[in-house]
Amino acid sequence: MKRLKKLFGRLGPGFITGASDDDPAGIGTYAQTGALFGFSQAWTAFFSFPLMSAVQEMCGRIGLVTGKGLAGVIKQHYSKSVLYPAVALLLIANTINIGADLGAMAAALQLLIDLPLLLLLGIIVVVTVCMQIFIPYKVYASYLKYLTLSLFAYIVTAFIIKIDWGNVLVSTLIPNFSFSKDYVMNIVAIFGTTISPYLFFWQASEEVEEEVKDHKLRQMGIGHPVIGENDIVRLRVDTMVGMFFSNLVMFFIIVVSGATLHTAGITQIESASQAASSLKPLAGDFAFFLFAAGIIGTGLLAVPVLAGSSAYAVSEAYGWKEGLYRKMQQAKGFYAVIASGIIVGGLINLLQINPMQALYYSAVLNGIIAPPLLILILMIANSKDVMGQRVNGIAMNILGIITIIVMSVAAVTLLVTSAFS
Repeated sequence: MKRLKKLFGRLGPGFITGASDDDPAGIGTYAQTGALFGFSQAWTAFFSFPLMSAVQEMCGRIGLVTGKGLAGVIKQHYSKSVLYPAVALLLIANTINIGADLGAMAAALQLLIDLPLLLLLGIIVVVTVCMQIFIPYKVYASYLKYLTLSLFAYIVTAFIIKIDWGNVLVSTLIPNFSFSKDYVMNIVAIFGTTISPYLFFWQASEEVEEEVKDHKLRQMGIGHPVIGENDIVRLRVDTMVGMFFSNLVMFFIIVVSGATLHTAGITQIESASQAASSLKPLAGDFAFFLFAAGIIGTGLLAVPVLAGSSAYAVSEAYGWKEGLYRKMQQAKGFYAVIASGIIVGGLINLLQINPMQALYYSAVLNGIIAPPLLILILMIANSKDVMGQRVNGIAMNILGIITIIVMSVAAVTLLVTSAFS
């Protein structure tokens, strides 16, 4: 346990980003993928790993070099016609994503506590807002990291149940394509929940928070930190570890759901109990607890990330004081955006949308919104006026361009197939 604690202590914004990427929306989307398509989309886990690693490293490097979050950089170097649409896209996607995550957390908690869903939702909203405002995020995030270990239950389950690993290997190494609406929509959802807009803004701003903590900056958005090669290496390793963890969990959720739910003829996940049933071969009735721990733990980790990324963007756009290192009295506007994002997200659930379906469609929305933001990030990462000598190398540009092309083609194909279906 001491070694694990020491390892976790060394991991920073990159690992938190990777762990929060496996949020309830991610878990729900990956489980739905396995249920609907079996192993045939398992290839997406390893295909997306270098792409999301490159994107998140770019975002982290932008924060590290400039001492500003993404919105702050956009405000300084681009017009308001670029800044405000980018922030608006982020706010829309984040609020819907928060609503979906909160609804899923309440549904998961209902597996353990027999209370009305809306009551549990209200409790989760109040607890989340209070934690975010009154407890420093880094304090409780250091403990929430351990709840994400419950996701390893999917990995263990994969080696307990009977799985045709030859089929898994083929599906992983040889991509299978179909231009049906369901197939394309699922690809958009997968990329949308792995390469998500909120993670772009979050990691850039968190790298700046780390610089403030290490006294390289007096406060966020003021001054340019002096960084060395060791800082870039630390960022790269931290980000790759976080993204590898995220994609490893993604792969096993797809495989386990394919081997259990799909094999049992369950192709549409309508409830939390259905999603949890994929863990029954490992834990029996205890599967509900494991599933709930995963959903609630990653939700408590991810909802502040979603709301926080919105708050960073809005605060930078309007010149407000920002930062989770500040107390509420020092950054009232920043914390007001966080609280309102969580509360509005909770209110979305009053529309009585199925929590599991909401997770899936929030991932699809992220997949549609991400490409224009990725184009902007790639432009910033290649600007010497912004990045100096820390601009992208050839490999980063190739991976960035591939990411934009893949996600853009998937989004356009989905819109076309939807229009003609």
